[in-house]
Amino acid sequence: MIEKEKVERVLSQLRPALNADGGDVELVEVTENNEILIRLVGACAGCPMSQMTLQMGIEQALREEIPEIERVLAV
Repeated sequence: MIEKEKVERVLSQLRPALNADGGDVELVEVTENNEILIRLVGACAGCPMSQMTLQMGIEQALREEIPEIERVLAV
């Protein structure tokens, strides 16, 4: 199973860019199936580009550091 601390470490590297636009990301859960559940908050929560931010930014960065991730989902 993927360690939450490892995921948080990657997310903390992404936070400055998200914070600059008034948003943030929260880790909700790491499932036993290696799925990462996150919550976009602040400006990111209602942004029309949030799906792109999730897939092209957050998911890509997480997969580079933690290749065993099955998928990243926003909840």
